[in-house]
Amino acid sequence: MGILCLAGPAAAQDSPENYHIELGAMYWKPSPQVVISSGSGGTPVDFVSQFSIEDKRFREFRIVLKAAPKHKLRYSTVPIKYSGSATLNQSITFQGQTFTAGVPATAELKWTLMRFGYELDSIATSMGFAGIFVDVKYNKMNAQLSADPPAGTQTFERNVTVPTLGGIGRAYLSQFISVTGEFTALKLKKGGLGVKNLKLYDFDVYGTANFGRYIGAQLGYRSVTVDYVVDDDTGNLKMKGLYFGGVLRF
Repeated sequence: MGILCLAGPAAAQDSPENYHIELGAMYWKPSPQVVISSGSGGTPVDFVSQFSIEDKRFREFRIVLKAAPKHKLRYSTVPIKYSGSATLNQSITFQGQTFTAGVPATAELKWTLMRFGYELDSIATSMGFAGIFVDVKYNKMNAQLSADPPAGTQTFERNVTVPTLGGIGRAYLSQFISVTGEFTALKLKKGGLGVKNLKLYDFDVYGTANFGRYIGAQLGYRSVTVDYVVDDDTGNLKMKGLYFGGVLRF
């Protein structure tokens, strides 16, 4: 009986869930879908197909602070950058400037996606947990089109801060192997600051193989969708694809 009593606390101490800080570094290779129009009368520009943008791998950094057994603060950031060149097959109006068909042009897109969140694991057992997740996603977008004069270089910038709500769950298939899924979203119509329509969906599912309590390896799939109409600007952006990386716990 005494042996069983000692085994329970020992197993809990060795659990990957027994940490205060978790640091993660992921390598994400999403397939992009990016259509942006800027300004009154702007042409929807499909950056991927028009400029033959190819998939690239980006680094994502994640931090989880466990303030209490069921309370976590979370932060992540991933800087996304694409560029491409093409001879335009149609005329494009961007930021009030017309880029004429048949002209060589260059496009550059930067999107920094950050999120700050709070997680409450309302249900937590040795087999996993389930809870709610509230966060704020900060999207900093910069799109640039360049061609010879008279079009020159036109730059579009938009910062979109979005609060989202969702859920998270984790199940342990064995003591050191788990599967986690989380989903957060927001849908808004006619909000403030010129927002006429805004939708954001963030879905993430991943498996973790833990090599003891402190180190783990992850393989996952993430899909982020942002659709907006703000003032005279519209955007339809989607990134989805596999990622892999590792975590370190203290």
